[in-house]
Amino acid sequence: MDWLDAVRTLRDARTPAVIVTLAMVRGHAPRNGGAKMVVSPGGVFETIGGGNLEATALARARAMLASGTAEPELLTLTLSDKETTEYGVQCCGGEVTLMLEPVRVVPSVAVFGMGHVGLEVARILARQHIDLHLVDSREAMLGPTRLGIGGAPGPLADAVAGVHVHHAPVPEAVLASVPAGTHVLVMTHDHAEDLAIVDQALRIEGIASIGLIGSRSKWARFRARLQEAGHDQASLARVTTPIGLPEIPGKQPATIAVSVSAQLLQLIEQAAPVASSP
Repeated sequence: MDWLDAVRTLRDARTPAVIVTLAMVRGHAPRNGGAKMVVSPGGVFETIGGGNLEATALARARAMLASGTAEPELLTLTLSDKETTEYGVQCCGGEVTLMLEPVRVVPSVAVFGMGHVGLEVARILARQHIDLHLVDSREAMLGPTRLGIGGAPGPLADAVAGVHVHHAPVPEAVLASVPAGTHVLVMTHDHAEDLAIVDQALRIEGIASIGLIGSRSKWARFRARLQEAGHDQASLARVTTPIGLPEIPGKQPATIAVSVSAQLLQLIEQAAPVASSP
């Protein structure tokens, strides 16, 4: 598998990776400039020349994966028998500069409820490089002309996100099919649906976060019902409600959406998930 196919495969599997490139070669080196290697938590694809050069790059790439960093790094190595190295002598006589570029897992967000606020949230999040799952029990809320998908003009017509539409009479059933690490926003038209979705989301360990729209009195009622359903205090603490940044007040759908989306993007950046090895 070449490096480009490896990156595509790893992205599809939601596995983080680091692309290692011989960015600059001065003198003699095992490979020419531009050679690439892809490092995942459990694999290595292609080669930049073996020996101390490759072993050092591999160790640094694995450290970057462990930390979840998003920032690329430059690493310069001298290939000389006079250099102190950790992985053996490599005396080609040249000097190389490596660029290590993290390829992070694409964040996943599921918005349950495509009413006024849900549509405005989708409009904002669709401009992000994420997988965006839009869920509603009402088929009309997910129509191509309403959303602007499938070639139709509309609010999501210029989306850069991967948009996945789910018409589900039982919305909480969609939680079984979203990727591990998905951030869930619950804002349906029906409080009974909201409660069922939160209940199911709490039973799935891989959900990254659960945000519930509504008032504190709504949460007090939900909390009592969820405790009756067997959820303990630690489980209930996974739910954030009300959602949105308190610094952004206002009750217009677009204003609420800005507040909710900003808070969610902060969560995504803080979580920066590092998937396990395949």
